[in-house]
Amino acid sequence: MRKLSFIVLVLMGVSMAQAQHYINPFFDEKGSARISTVEYSADRDTIVTTFHRSDDVIWSRYVYRIIDLREKQNFQLYFPVTSDDPDYRSLFRLILDAIVDGLPLYVKSSDAGDIKPYFDADPMPREMIPSILNTDRDGSMGDGDIATSDYMLLNYDSTTNVMRFNNYAYAGFVRNQYKYLIQEIVFFDRHTSRMYTKLMAIAPMQADNITYFDGMPVMDALYGQILFWIAFDELRPYLARQFVIPSQNETKRVTYDEFFQKHLYTAYVVGDGNMYNRMITDTHNQYTPADVKREQARIEKELLDFEQDLWEY
Repeated sequence: MRKLSFIVLVLMGVSMAQAQHYINPFFDEKGSARISTVEYSADRDTIVTTFHRSDDVIWSRYVYRIIDLREKQNFQLYFPVTSDDPDYRSLFRLILDAIVDGLPLYVKSSDAGDIKPYFDADPMPREMIPSILNTDRDGSMGDGDIATSDYMLLNYDSTTNVMRFNNYAYAGFVRNQYKYLIQEIVFFDRHTSRMYTKLMAIAPMQADNITYFDGMPVMDALYGQILFWIAFDELRPYLARQFVIPSQNETKRVTYDEFFQKHLYTAYVVGDGNMYNRMITDTHNQYTPADVKREQARIEKELLDFEQDLWEY
């Protein structure tokens, strides 16, 4: 009887030991910190989406904003500026790698001043992409010793249908890539009785892509800086697999997807959906800076007031 009890206790001990979770140490055998834990690494490529029925969305409004990477809250999207960091990539470098992998891009409208994305058309042909990401803005051949292809961030081989990243041109290009234009849709879902904001599209902008001169419509200058449009949901699988560079806390890391889904960035309004099909920048030449800020505040207030007016206290 004692022998049977001993065997039962041993079996119970083994089963309890197997049931325990694996304890992942913070430091490895060399004493280095395990920043990326096993549990988080296994889950970081999971993309969570919320299903919204069309009948439940009773109000929606498009809003266009610019994310300026010179703002302190957006620094994590700009750094690192080098292209060879083994752990982190800037948002722009991440987009370039996604393009190499096959991410579809969409051209902007052919109508000057129209900044809206149009995803009904076919994606941009692969062979057209390198010419857009050309750092040789004046079309010259540099000092004559460097081929034109060396000024392009991406090189496309039409024979093999392979796109390659050009590290040589990266440093010269990325220093002026500090703005993104985004399209958001703000909507109310009556099923959950709450407001949502969904990021629909994102477009990298190049500050030196156009020279602004006095009298030039601001909308045309804004249009000229847009490189291409990306459907945000098509970019999300790449964002979900890359950590944003940490700020002040190495162990508190979030992926790019979390960064955007939690709206950890700051952005200012440049327009919204309206019956005039007009952005704030369309009339900027007639407005003073104070007028522009007043228009931006009006749009923000209307969005906030709609949500507040849904409830009776």
